[in-house]
Amino acid sequence: MTATTYSLHHIHHDDNFGFNADDYSRFKFGDGAVSKDFGTALANGFIKEYLSDNLVTDQIVVISSPYSFIPTATFAMKNWFVYRLNHWLAEKGLPVVQETKVHRTITYKEDYGELNAEQRMSLIGNDQFHIDKAFLAGKTLLFLDDIRITGSHERMIMKMVDAYGLDNDIHMLYFAGLMNSNIHPNVENHLNYHYVKSIFDLDGIIKSSDFCMNTRIVKYILNYSFNGFRVFIQTQTADFVELLYHMALGNGYHTIEAYEQNLNFIRKLLFEPATLERTS
Repeated sequence: MTATTYSLHHIHHDDNFGFNADDYSRFKFGDGAVSKDFGTALANGFIKEYLSDNLVTDQIVVISSPYSFIPTATFAMKNWFVYRLNHWLAEKGLPVVQETKVHRTITYKEDYGELNAEQRMSLIGNDQFHIDKAFLAGKTLLFLDDIRITGSHERMIMKMVDAYGLDNDIHMLYFAGLMNSNIHPNVENHLNYHYVKSIFDLDGIIKSSDFCMNTRIVKYILNYSFNGFRVFIQTQTADFVELLYHMALGNGYHTIEAYEQNLNFIRKLLFEPATLERTS
């Protein structure tokens, strides 16, 4: 087994990232156009800087960052990464990509991006990742994530690899990686919220034709202060509100007390609108 790490962008300064910080923030909240740009760029970089000189002739399996029911922002980026990589593989007469999923068992309300390395590992350390070992036999694995800050998620992936006894060649691929240990890990939060300063900044993202629902935007909306949330949610389409509710239930967010008030309002908006009219 060999394991390598590749990042398209290397972050050495907290005010110069090598990519547009507003775009990154929009990507984290479901902007599909940015997801396309990021995924395509990551594939192009990996092809140019690695695959062109280290041809992989085995079957390649691409695996997005672990999730339970709602995909992460990386999932949308992964789609475009796969499209671009498949074009290149087909031109080389090689097998196109297969995909699988890393299942995770724990969901939490904490904002991972604002934590330091120790807090990150403490938060996810009790999580359990699961994957189909038999499906992976004899294949080269590409694990995708959007950013590598402290390596906590990577350590959890490798913990899973050890637990399952995987002997595959593994590549950990990131759109960006923090290379300067003097920069606090909460630089990730700075990037996450560079464009999205309030719930109302989500409106244009959500109403675009290529919006992609993900865990971050669901948690952000459910955790927002009730007065702002109530104004915002009533300006959204019925289709979006219904999808938001389905996603929230699918990830078990109805069991998290901090989300209860906003989620209950969504439920009434969908199924008991008359009760809201009487109380408004």
